[in-house]
Amino acid sequence: MGRLNFENKTENRRNLESKLEKRKEDFVRNNLLSDEFIEFVQKNKKPFDTLMSYYQCAIMEVETKFKVLSEEYSLEYDRNPIENIKSRVKSFDSLLKKIRRKNIPLTMTSIEENIQDIAGVRVICSFPDDIYRLADCLLSQDDIILLEKKDYIKNPKPSGYRSLHLIIQTPIFLQEGKRMVTVEVQLRTIAMDFWASLEHKLRYKKNISEEQSAFLAEEMSQCAEISASLDERMQKVKDMLIQSEQESKEPEKPTRLLNLINR
Repeated sequence: MGRLNFENKTENRRNLESKLEKRKEDFVRNNLLSDEFIEFVQKNKKPFDTLMSYYQCAIMEVETKFKVLSEEYSLEYDRNPIENIKSRVKSFDSLLKKIRRKNIPLTMTSIEENIQDIAGVRVICSFPDDIYRLADCLLSQDDIILLEKKDYIKNPKPSGYRSLHLIIQTPIFLQEGKRMVTVEVQLRTIAMDFWASLEHKLRYKKNISEEQSAFLAEEMSQCAEISASLDERMQKVKDMLIQSEQESKEPEKPTRLLNLINR
């Protein structure tokens, strides 16, 4: 009886997957290959490529800002708060899916106004306090405009996802003048990025039963808690080391002053 139920569930899952695949094919045929879409591509190929180049330029601007901040931080505190910087311009396929999902008009203006994560910069930091310090430094620059801020570190997603998201506008300088371009900036610790990368890979795994899916969701949530605890403990270790260094230097100041006076 148990084996029969298992086979029935397996068959039902296969039927469901087959239906989903057919719907996907119908979507491509009826939407992405529609006359409207083909006309849009033919008419806007060059403007689209130009727009994407603007987003790539904006990414370079934001990356440079973080590299300058990191260099300044290294000189002042003798350590680098940034472990790595990753960036990407959203692929054409991903952009099309988002256009359909958000149900926005197929125009260049509509795409630019309604999709805010076409350009993305991800900054991987050493410690949680580096995230907020770098974010504050970036947002204090007079040519950066903050459009939206979502703190998934203080308020994690139900899945356990943690990161600080900033939607900003940064200027790029072209032949015809300055242009403001929207960029999504994500700031994470190494532990947060490690968890998010694995969660992204597991999210799209197929042939997983409902029971397995529920178990994996619970496991990932617990892993997120462990990851957050690790960040917190490492932050405390760093704070203790800094405090110890400061306390060890304090007695030296009056001693050096007395030595100078006695000369």
